[in-house]
Amino acid sequence: MTAFDLTPPTATQTEALIAGLSSEERRVLLQHGTEAPFCGVFLDNKREGVYCCRLCALPLFHSGTGWPSFFAPFDPAHVREIRDTSHGMVRTEITCARCGSHLGHVFPDGPPPTYERHCLNSVSLSFTENGASYDDPLQRGGAEAEPAG
Repeated sequence: MTAFDLTPPTATQTEALIAGLSSEERRVLLQHGTEAPFCGVFLDNKREGVYCCRLCALPLFHSGTGWPSFFAPFDPAHVREIRDTSHGMVRTEITCARCGSHLGHVFPDGPPPTYERHCLNSVSLSFTENGASYDDPLQRGGAEAEPAG
């Protein structure tokens, strides 16, 4: 059971969060877009910390493996998997379990121990370095008020 509040944001909270997004963030997070490969602000990020949802700031993945792939979520309850049959293929889309934002896709060709590769769009994420406070745009307090790490 996660220590984070997974209650979806209210309509008013969602509107406020969306207002702070760039057009590219809106396209990816809300319209299930994909950014170009091998780009983005986290391409060479090797810092220790936690990648969080860009919209609602829910922690999603630990760093340490380097960008752009992860093999397991921060907490399985934080990521929702959806069968995606778009573009003439069958894939597994992953979304934020709290706000429903599109994150990317998970593939069965990753490293041990899960053999899964979570390939995410960098514009879908924010980063909280270990020891720093998580962003808490929904003002939930609780685990959101704790430092990352």
